[in-house]
Amino acid sequence: MERFWLRSYPAGVPSDIGPLGQSSLVEMFEDAVGRFAERPAFLNMGCALSYAELDRLSAAFAAFLRKDLGLSPGARVALMMPNTLQYPVAMFGVLRAGCVVVNVNPMYTPRELEHQLVDSGAQVLVVLENFAHTVERIPIALRPAHVVVTGLGDLLGSVRGRLINFAVRHVRRLVPAWSLPGCVAMKSALQSGARAGFDRYAPEPGDIAYLQYTGGTTGRARGVVLTHGNIVANMTQARLWIRPWVREGEELIVTALPLYHIFSLTANCLVYGSLGATNLLITNPRDIGAFVRELRKYRFTAMTGVNTLFNALLNHPDFARIDFSALKITLGGGMSVQRAVAERWRKHTGVALIEAYGLTETSPAVSINPLDLDCFNHTIGLPLPSTEVSIRDDACQELPPGQAGELCIRGPQVMREYWNRPEETAEAFTPDGYFRSGDIATIDERGYLSIVDRKKDIIVVSGFNVVPNEVEDVVVSHPGVLEAAAVGVPDERTGEAVKLFVVRRDPALREADVIAHCRGSLAPYKVPHRVEFREELPKTNVGKILRRQLRDSAA
Repeated sequence: MERFWLRSYPAGVPSDIGPLGQSSLVEMFEDAVGRFAERPAFLNMGCALSYAELDRLSAAFAAFLRKDLGLSPGARVALMMPNTLQYPVAMFGVLRAGCVVVNVNPMYTPRELEHQLVDSGAQVLVVLENFAHTVERIPIALRPAHVVVTGLGDLLGSVRGRLINFAVRHVRRLVPAWSLPGCVAMKSALQSGARAGFDRYAPEPGDIAYLQYTGGTTGRARGVVLTHGNIVANMTQARLWIRPWVREGEELIVTALPLYHIFSLTANCLVYGSLGATNLLITNPRDIGAFVRELRKYRFTAMTGVNTLFNALLNHPDFARIDFSALKITLGGGMSVQRAVAERWRKHTGVALIEAYGLTETSPAVSINPLDLDCFNHTIGLPLPSTEVSIRDDACQELPPGQAGELCIRGPQVMREYWNRPEETAEAFTPDGYFRSGDIATIDERGYLSIVDRKKDIIVVSGFNVVPNEVEDVVVSHPGVLEAAAVGVPDERTGEAVKLFVVRRDPALREADVIAHCRGSLAPYKVPHRVEFREELPKTNVGKILRRQLRDSAA
C-alpha cells in the first residue's frame, strides 16, 4: 500500500526516521544522564532521584549482576515491582549489564508468576517485599537462582523524613509475612556492586532488551522478544512526532500506568527520559484520592493513561482543584478512548485527549493522532514514520481505503519473535513480513486508522489483555464446573469486563463459588465480574465453543 497517509502528516514530521543515532538503550541512557545529570529523573512519594544518582545506582546494580552473581550478557532478570524508584534503578542496571529485562505484573498469582519465570528462564528475580509472599509459594526448584528483595522505602532517602518514614512503617505493617532463605536485600546488592566497580557493556541493536509477556492463543502468556533496535526505533518515531511540543530538560510527565506495561515503559520512562524529563511515579493509581492530591503538588506538562484512569480522575470531586496550566500533552492508549471522556477532559483541562494505538509486539507505538487535534475524531491516528500498514482480508489480500480487514504492520519497531515459539511466530506474520495485529480496522482516504473489531478473542480490561483460554482453564478445574466460556462485555469503568458462561456439574454451584475459585489463580483484572449459568454452550459441528455468539447474546 502506498503510504498516502504521509500527506496528512503534521508539519515538520518526516516520513522516515533514517539511521538511528544511537544503537542501544544503553547509549541513549548514557547520553541522557550525561546531559541532564542534575535534573530529577524520577519523583516518588516526594523524593527525587536525579539523573546522576540514577547513573550511579544503576551502574552499581549492573556490577552486582555481572560480578557478584556472575551473569553473562543475555541472562534474563525478572522485575516484579510497581512504580517505585527501585524499578528504573534495577531496569537500567539490567540493561547496562547486557542482560534482558523480564517485566512481571506484581499482582500475579503464584500460578501466573511461575509460568513466566519458568518460560523466560529468569536467573534473577527482583521483587518488592509486599509481593515476596507470592514468590514463597512457588516451589524452590522453579524459582530463579537468585532473589533480590527491596522495601518500599529503600531509596526514599531523608527528604520529608518523618512523613516518609511514618508512611513506610505503615505500609510495612501491611506487608504479608514471607520467608525466602538466601535472598539478597537490594540495599546490600547496591553496596556490593558499588564496591566491585562497573565495567561498561555496549549491547548491539539486535540484542534482546526485553521479554515483554502478553496473552497467547494457548491461554498462557508468551514472551515478546523486543531488541534494543526495536525500542530505540520506536522511541525515535515517537520523539519525531512530539518534537514541536516538548523542550528538553523542562518536561514533567505523570506516570500512573505501571512501568512494567509496555505503554508506560516506552512512552514515559524511555522516550521522556531521553529528553531529560522528570517522571512523576504514582505507585498506586487505584487510590484516586491520593493520586489527585499528588497531582495538585506539581505543574506537570504531560500525562499518559487509559480511558478508565481519565474517567476516574474526572469523576473525583477534587479534580477541578488540579493545576493544568502547564499541561501540553495528554495521551490515551491501551484501550479505546470514549468520546464522552475525551470531550470532558478537553473541557476541564483545555487540552485534547489524544488517542494512539500500539501493541506489545510493536514496542508498542504504531499510530498516533496529531497533537494539535481540534476535536475528538475516534480514530487511532496516522501511522508513525517508517511504519507501513496494510488492511488485509482473510486471504491476506490488501483492501482499499474504507473496507474493514485485519490491520497488519511492518516497521523497525515490530518484534523479532515470540520467545521459544517458532510456530506461533510464523503464524503471526504474513508472507511479505507484516505482523498480523488481530484487530479489524479501516483506513480512510486521509490515512487515519480506526479499530472496528477484534479478530482474536482477547478481552481488554483497563488496557490489560485477558486471554479467554486462561480464564476457562482455571474455571473448569473447579469440580462443580462441566464447561465454561469467557467473553468480553462492555463495562463503563474498565472498557471491557470478563463475563463467564458456565455449565454446571454440581447443581448447587453459585456465582460466588466460581468467582472465589478464580481469585485464587488469576490476577484481579482477569477475574470474571459476572457469571451466567446455562444448560449448554453453543458449539460448532466439531465441538468448538462459539464465543462470538455468546458475546453477541451478552451485549
